[in-house]
Amino acid sequence: MTAKNIKIHIPYGDLSAIGPGKADLLEAIERNGSISGAARRMGMSYKRAWDLVDTMNKSFREPLVATATGGSHGGGAQITEFGFEVLRRYRDIEAKADQAISEDIGGLLDMLSPHVDP
Repeated sequence: MTAKNIKIHIPYGDLSAIGPGKADLLEAIERNGSISGAARRMGMSYKRAWDLVDTMNKSFREPLVATATGGSHGGGAQITEFGFEVLRRYRDIEAKADQAISEDIGGLLDMLSPHVDP
């Protein structure tokens, strides 16, 4: 079991400021240079990706993603330095949680039935 199986969400009121899906989206934006490209790569709608970015940007004291409007050269998005720091800290939390619980999770998984009903 890895941290990817344990879902850590950092709450902000009734919302999740960041969690595994939002962290993955940040990484996809970095790789693709746009929210639309990241959404396509992740198999989600542009609206869903934009809403997640908007939630992250509003949840933190500084934006995590900076966007540029389209034009003759098209728009784009990039992760801000603050966004990289938030992402790094979040991934560190995931790794520490995984390390801290790996033995206990392994023991619990050994207790599960080998038969899974769909």
